[in-house]
Amino acid sequence: MTLHTPATPQAAEHETREAQQWWRDAVVYQVYPRSFADSDGDGMGDLPGVTARLPYLRDLGVDAIWLSPFYTSPQHDGGYDVADYTDVDPRFGSLADADEMITRAHELGLKVIVDVVPNHSSCDHVLFQQALAAAPGSPERDMYMFAEGTGTDGELPPNNWTSIFHGPAWTRVTEADGTPGQWYLHIFDTSQPDWNWENPRVHELFQDVLRFWLDRGADGFRVDVAHGMIKPEGLPDATVNAEGLIDIPEGEVPVYFDNDGVLDIYREWRPILDSYEGERMMVLEAWIPEHRLPLYIGAEKAHQSFNFGFLQARWGVETMRAAIEKPLALADAVGSPTTWVLSNHDVIRHASRYGFAPDYRFGEGLRRDEVPDAELGLRRARAATLLMLSLPGSAYLYQGEELGLPEVSDIPDELREDPSHLRAGVPGRDGCRVPLPWEQDAPAFGFSSTGESWLPQPAEFGPLAADAQQGVEGSTLEMYRTALGLRRELTLGRPEQPVVFEEDLPEGVLGVTRGALTVLVNTTSAAVSLPAGHRLVDAEVLVASAETTPGTLPADSAAWVRVG
Repeated sequence: MTLHTPATPQAAEHETREAQQWWRDAVVYQVYPRSFADSDGDGMGDLPGVTARLPYLRDLGVDAIWLSPFYTSPQHDGGYDVADYTDVDPRFGSLADADEMITRAHELGLKVIVDVVPNHSSCDHVLFQQALAAAPGSPERDMYMFAEGTGTDGELPPNNWTSIFHGPAWTRVTEADGTPGQWYLHIFDTSQPDWNWENPRVHELFQDVLRFWLDRGADGFRVDVAHGMIKPEGLPDATVNAEGLIDIPEGEVPVYFDNDGVLDIYREWRPILDSYEGERMMVLEAWIPEHRLPLYIGAEKAHQSFNFGFLQARWGVETMRAAIEKPLALADAVGSPTTWVLSNHDVIRHASRYGFAPDYRFGEGLRRDEVPDAELGLRRARAATLLMLSLPGSAYLYQGEELGLPEVSDIPDELREDPSHLRAGVPGRDGCRVPLPWEQDAPAFGFSSTGESWLPQPAEFGPLAADAQQGVEGSTLEMYRTALGLRRELTLGRPEQPVVFEEDLPEGVLGVTRGALTVLVNTTSAAVSLPAGHRLVDAEVLVASAETTPGTLPADSAAWVRVG
């Protein structure tokens, strides 16, 4: 037996330090608090509800939870419009409830990651209200992105930027004397004014926010719109196409994103995290070109960033292989593990996404007339999950995906809350945020004891409830539990066992080997048999997304197999 021995004492110290960095191979479960569990029956999930369900997450086999914002907020954008970064919205509980949740999570061996939203605040934030009341050019106004308009009397926006949520990115204010005044920037909703990160006071404010939650025991931060904050000098117009729409080349981002100054923010934040005991971390939500990612990650910047290429990859050998190879190469370049994710609170759930043809182009949410093949979608989603959980690095799961929940498309328009729906009439993201089903035969499927639910749950959620799947062989929940247990047992998240792609498999089958383990993914619509004599024909099946027979993979399925 050959043992790996570090070449130098410095190398040994480096390996020891990396082994203590839990985030390098953690499985992180995203909790969207509004929709996770409601403890008081008002139809809105809350922090005590999260605390009560933490044993479920421990038993599922995850290492950490990431909570979407639970801060004081008018909830115009599901909590991503923060009015107070250091308090809990009464809908979700209190600071005492947050403390109890963090303490209980730690008792169960779970790390806690909280969201931080530094690009913008709520228009209800006291500092924005002070800015509105103050005069142009005042220190209060300088906390946000205010600018004079163009045109004869400033009646036109400062530039042609458009909002991510549709429409103009600028709104004009009425000054204290009743006259039309300056314009403020909101890359998202009008209720989400952008902070002015050219102002040192904004930097100080967020450094204090980080310390506030680190002092309360948070193990890290997920940074929202991590490629935002810094806007280009002079606020130049974006280029437009022949239709007059902002032109964004394939693979690029709008002019107001991914400006180099944002990197300095992470250089300021990293020493704060490093000054605390334990391994405190930050993961970035940065939708940026792949070649830019290494600039954000490293020993003096962020620990890791979401890998959205894997989420966006089409179902097929070539696309999925590329979505693995590229991130791994980038991770090697920066010395940080990559992340893997298939669903979150902003995208169509992958159990529905995979139910469309490979060339399907997704819009914003799922329209009622877009009906995926539910059975096919779930089969592929289960297979993609097994592939994801076999890879080195950390994996991020979205609440309910372990139940195989689909996207909900038939939410009445009057109940939808996503600002992109309210501003532009698109379906929006509410379909992936419908409250979870815990108990098949309980009111609101166990989400709320009163049967209240801020979004309606479809009848199809009943058979998918956690209690209906628990202990049921072949259920999606039990597949996740088995795979997560094996992932930990076989240390698949660690990089020591390199990723090797199998080259001698039938067409349409992707094979990834990690040491003695191989994950096989049949991306075709028919069962595929391995050639006679292939080394994997008689391999032991550890977990599979569909019932298998020796040497054969069912259509749209995956299996973990081990030789010897």
